[in-house]
Formats: sequence, C-alpha cells, structure tokens
Amino acid sequence: MSDVTNKGRMTFGPGTAMYVGAVLGTGVIALPALAAEAAGPASLLAWLALVLLSAPLAGTFAALGARYPDAGGVSTYARLAFGKHAAAVVGWCFYFAVPPGAAAAALFGGAYVSAAVGGGATTTTVTAVGLMVVVTVANAFGLQVSSRLQFALAGLLVLLLLVSVGLALPHADMGNLEPFAPHGWAAIGPAAALLVWSFAGWEAITHLAAEFRRPQRDLPRATAAAVTIVGVLYLLVAFATVAVLGSAAAKTTAPLGELMAVGLGGNARWLAAGAAVLLTLGAMNAYYAGAAKLGAALGRDGALPGALAEGSVAGEVPRRSLAVNSAMSFAMLAIVLVTGLGSRPLVLLTTGSFVAVYAIGVAAAIKLLPRRSLGRAAAITALIAVVALLLMSGVYLVWPLVVTGAALLYVRLNHGRRSSSGQERQEDVAELST
Repeated sequence: MSDVTNKGRMTFGPGTAMYVGAVLGTGVIALPALAAEAAGPASLLAWLALVLLSAPLAGTFAALGARYPDAGGVSTYARLAFGKHAAAVVGWCFYFAVPPGAAAAALFGGAYVSAAVGGGATTTTVTAVGLMVVVTVANAFGLQVSSRLQFALAGLLVLLLLVSVGLALPHADMGNLEPFAPHGWAAIGPAAALLVWSFAGWEAITHLAAEFRRPQRDLPRATAAAVTIVGVLYLLVAFATVAVLGSAAAKTTAPLGELMAVGLGGNARWLAAGAAVLLTLGAMNAYYAGAAKLGAALGRDGALPGALAEGSVAGEVPRRSLAVNSAMSFAMLAIVLVTGLGSRPLVLLTTGSFVAVYAIGVAAAIKLLPRRSLGRAAAITALIAVVALLLMSGVYLVWPLVVTGAALLYVRLNHGRRSSSGQERQEDVAELST
C-alpha cells in the first residue's frame, strides 16, 4: 500500500502533541490520589495494567486511521464495516460525549486556579468559561493554529511534570509502599475503574487522520510516541504520589500541587494551577478539534443535519460543527452550575460513551484490517481492554444506549438523504483500502 499524501499539513511533531494532549488530560491532576485512596500502593498495579492495555487499543486506532484517513474517524470505520446505522451510533456517542467531558475538564482546571488565587466557585466558573472560550477560538482559526497551540502546551506540560516528579522523588520513602494492599487485592478493580477517565482519548486522533500530510507514515509514529510519553508520565506521577506523599496521598485533592510543594518547598499552588490549566487546555483543544471534524463528517454523511457538513474535507475549518459542540459544552457547564450536581456525573457519562465507541471501533478493526497484520493483531488484543472497560462502566452504559436510540431514530427519519459530496467522499475513503 503506497504512502498517500493528503491535503492536510499536520506532521509527526504536532500530531504527537495533539495525541498527548488528548490522553494526558485532567486525570493526572486528581486521579493518582483518588486511586491511592481506593487501593493504596496497590493502585500502581491498576496504573500499570491500563498503560499496558492502552497500547494495543491505541495501535488499533492508529492502524485504522492510517488506512482510512477521514474526518469521520471511528464513525467511518463503523460505516465501512457494519453500515450507516453503526456509523451514526458511533458518531453520536463521540460527538455528544465531548460537551459533558469538556465541562468536567474545565471545572477541574478551574478548581486548581481557585485554590491558588481564592474566590471559590466564582473563580472556578470564570476559569472554566475562559478555558472553553480559548479552545473554541483556537479551533475557529483552523487546525494549523490549534495544533501549534497544542505543540507548545504539550512541551510545557511534559517539562513541568518531569521537573515536579524529579524534584519530589528524592524525598520518596519506600516504607510508604507498605502495606502494599491495605484494602485487599480486590480494591485494584475499583481503582482501575476510576482511572478509565485518564486513558480515554486514543480514538480522538482518528478524526484528524486526514489532516496529516502522510497519515500512513506519521500517524503510527505519532501514536507510538504518544503511548510512550503518556505511559511513562502517568507511571512516574502515580509512583511519586504514593512513595513521596504516603498516607497523605489519599487525603489530598491536588496531588500534583503537593508534589510540587515537597520538591520546591513553600507554596506551590500557583505552579499547580499552571499545570492544571495546561493539562485542561491540551485535552480540551484535542477533543474540540476532533469533535468539530466529526460533526462535519456526520453532517456530510446524513447522520446529522447537512448544515454541519462544511469543513469535512481535509484543510477546511468546520466552524459550524465547532459552534454547535461549543454551545452544547457551555450548556452542560450551565446545567451543572445551576443544579449543583458536580463534575462526577459528567465524568462517568463521558467514560460510558467512549467505551461504546471503543467496542464498535475494535470490532470494525477486526473486520477491516488485513489478516496477519500488526493492526489486526492489536485489535484482537484490545478486546481484552474493551471487555474490562465495559465491566467497569456498569450503569453508566445507559447513557450511550439512550444516545444510540436517538441516533437510530434520526437516521430512520432521514432515510435516503445523501449528499453527492458525501457519496464522492465515501468512494475516496474506500479507495484508500486498496
């Protein structure tokens, strides 16, 4: 298969940064402490297991994205493997998962800023709104602007995390690893369930695959680099949280800030707030970019209103889809603030939707990718991760089931509506498999 050159301009460096930002999100801000509270030092095994299981999952989506570079991402793969109904379900599950996820992420970042400057809920809200505005504006100017922003954010973020952990690790006490499983070995399962949020995002880059200049070469390379960077950073932060903070790790809501305070001395809340803002911007930027492209592709293919189709072609800016997704994100934030529900339900709703996307995406990969290829082998291995994620999601799979029903109803009511440009683009995608 030849290395096809696309109209997109994204290369290995910005692509890696976009991927790192999508996965290395707000989970690192608080989840090391929450996992330690659930399982003690044994939570490190949950981190390690999810790092290992995420590699074949990431490899699966990289293989699909390289072979079928299209803005529809997993929705396109589902259409090619199982038809338009499956495509609509996957597309809706992802597209409508981003608003609650974005609202939760913005609130996480805002909470760290509030801890640094004071102001309570007002500061948290203002910061959350500001973060949403920044990523919306960046993506409205096109992927070249948002990918440059992502590259800068990823570099600063990786440097900040490495410095924080590097300065804190000399204070580690191996005695803090005992007892290793204070709540029993069974507690590792609940800890892993909490960490699913930290590893959601391997599918996000598929919606930007067509934006790579040479997706068949650069997308797998960017994926491998992102898996390595994310895995190493998560394990380092998790280990430092347990080994340095000890029992205090389970009592803090800002473990990164505590590590900075240990390593640097004094009040490190400002640095912690800076890290939280970088993490939040990186994750939100990647998901806004992916969701905007996906919405345009769904509009092109008839799974969403055709008015959203503008921007589905590589190099174009999907401003209408971006505006809709941004508006829904602001609406979710407003609902949470008015009702006082908090961000936890948003996290679990988002995670349940992504698990549904993973399940269909892996199934599509097994059907579409060539036999005896590394990508298909990764997909078969990824089934283990998907089954585990399904078991962990539990009752929150109800939300993607509701979205599934709505997607199928929409497709039924709009049966037969296909734009000629959508049909031509589908033929172009199919040609990439030959």
